[in-house]
Amino acid sequence: MLSRTLERIDLKKQQGLRTPDELWIVDHNDVYTLGQAGKEEHILQRTDTPIIKTDRGGQVTWHGHGQLVLYWLFDLNSLGWSVRHLVSHAEQAIEDVVNDCLRHSASASSEHISAHARRDAPGVYMYSDPTVADDSSNANSNSLDDPSPDNKIMLGKIASLGFKIKHGFSYHGIAINLDCDLSAFNAINPCGYAGMQMLRLSDFVAMQIDSEQKESETQTTQQISDALNYKIVTQKLIDNIAKRHAGLIELRAIAPK
Repeated sequence: MLSRTLERIDLKKQQGLRTPDELWIVDHNDVYTLGQAGKEEHILQRTDTPIIKTDRGGQVTWHGHGQLVLYWLFDLNSLGWSVRHLVSHAEQAIEDVVNDCLRHSASASSEHISAHARRDAPGVYMYSDPTVADDSSNANSNSLDDPSPDNKIMLGKIASLGFKIKHGFSYHGIAINLDCDLSAFNAINPCGYAGMQMLRLSDFVAMQIDSEQKESETQTTQQISDALNYKIVTQKLIDNIAKRHAGLIELRAIAPK
């Protein structure tokens, strides 16, 4: 990413060329990454999993199979985006996709659950709205028209963000837990927050893994079509980000602190 970004910076400075922006979809082997200003005190237990120091922002996190990682190699100046715009677009794209998956899920565990960014910490978190169960008039309170998690109960974190900006170009990006093994987070304070509960999309909606898709003999067509998988969620997110990049999806207002 750094090599590609430096090449793009040089082409723009030396030749005035704007190179195409890129999204990198990455499937990591198990690894802990420590941000540029990351503190090793947030690594609670040393395991066989490698710990890699990176130049992104943020503290320590884990990447591995079953987690969707997208790296944003964007020319922010050409887009007219500030760093705050980049972060907000990333958070709201995740909100859009996760909430869309929740709305179309037949699982009872997804009722009254919604995904929101926080005003005090980067990332996207899952919330439960206890008022919905008590008042049927609030049936739409989990829609995307309700961006504020106020009065909801935070359940935990489903997605992390960590960017690096160099001469107006971004790299690194976002990680969303889909159906990964969350036990790796027990060895760290995720993103520097002690006791932060990490969650995954499969905790709330039906998710298929590749091996399950091959066992079609034991599944009906309806069951297969109702379940989400890595590819479907990935495409939903790519489509949302592409629309934002093209200016077709505007940022929603960010609630003041």
